[in-house]
Amino acid sequence: MLVHTNTAEDTESFGARLAKARPDRDDALAVVYLTGDLGAGKTTLTRGFLRAQGVTGAVRSPTYTLVEIYEAGALATVHLDLYRLNDPAELDNLGLREWAREGHLWLIEWPERGAERLPGADLVLTLTAGEAGHDIEVTAHTPLGVSWLGRMAQSAAPAVEKRSPES
Repeated sequence: MLVHTNTAEDTESFGARLAKARPDRDDALAVVYLTGDLGAGKTTLTRGFLRAQGVTGAVRSPTYTLVEIYEAGALATVHLDLYRLNDPAELDNLGLREWAREGHLWLIEWPERGAERLPGADLVLTLTAGEAGHDIEVTAHTPLGVSWLGRMAQSAAPAVEKRSPES
C-alpha cells in the first residue's frame, strides 16, 4: 500500500487510521517498523497512532531515552527511537523483554540500528519526505501484518492512496 500525505495533520490522521485498523489480536505481540530519513514523519505518524489509542499526554520521540511506554486501555505501546543507538547490544539494558509479550505493540523508529535484537516486524512503514508532502509505503511481513493491511485497505482513506505491487 502506498499513501501520500500533504500535511503533518494528514500524516497524523494516517497514524490514527493505522491504529484503528489494528486487528483485535491481544494474544500476540504486534511490531511496526518505521523507517525513513530525519524529518520523514515517523514521530508525527506515531503521535496520530497513540492519540487514536486514547493517549492524551505529550507524544515526543524518545530520541535520548530510547524508549517510551504508553498504556491506553488493555494495550501497552512501546515507542522506540533507536537513532542514537551506537550498538544493538545497548538494547539489552533497556528491559525490553518485559514488554515483548502478548497485549503489547511496538512502534520502532530506526529499527535497522537494533539489528537482530528486535522482534520481526508485522508491518514496515517506509516514510519519504518530499516537497509536496510525504509518501508512506506499508508492507506486511506476517499473517498479522497481512490482516492489518487488509483492514487498512477497507477503511476510508482521507489521503491519496495507491496500490503498490509489493502490498
